[in-house]
Amino acid sequence: MNDRPQENKIRGVVHLIEPTKTFGQKGFRKRLVVLEQDNGRFVNYIPLEFIGDSCDSCDSLNQGDEIEATYRLSGRKWQRDPQSEVKFFLSAEATGFRSVSGKPATNNENQHKSANDRFAEAADEFGDTPF
Repeated sequence: MNDRPQENKIRGVVHLIEPTKTFGQKGFRKRLVVLEQDNGRFVNYIPLEFIGDSCDSCDSLNQGDEIEATYRLSGRKWQRDPQSEVKFFLSAEATGFRSVSGKPATNNENQHKSANDRFAEAADEFGDTPF
């Protein structure tokens, strides 16, 4: 039996990117990215966990980007004490990703403007106020 975890691939649209969270005294870092897959009958949401230094790679992701991610399944057993119920947890630990397609890149100046500023600029383009 091979002890190395098998890596798999999954493709989807980035639905959610959580901020990186740090746990414990050793500074364990984890970041959750949720992919959305629409199969026509229902929408499937797949949470992927980026661990350690791979958390920083998510900075380049945007909601709506389509990516293909590699991941490995990780499971663990938890029991509060010998008399309590045993629980099992399963997670998909992302090991990397590549962009398949994404939203068109915008210039950085426009990204940092508020929605109200962009709305006012659009109104000025047409020589009209939005009210």
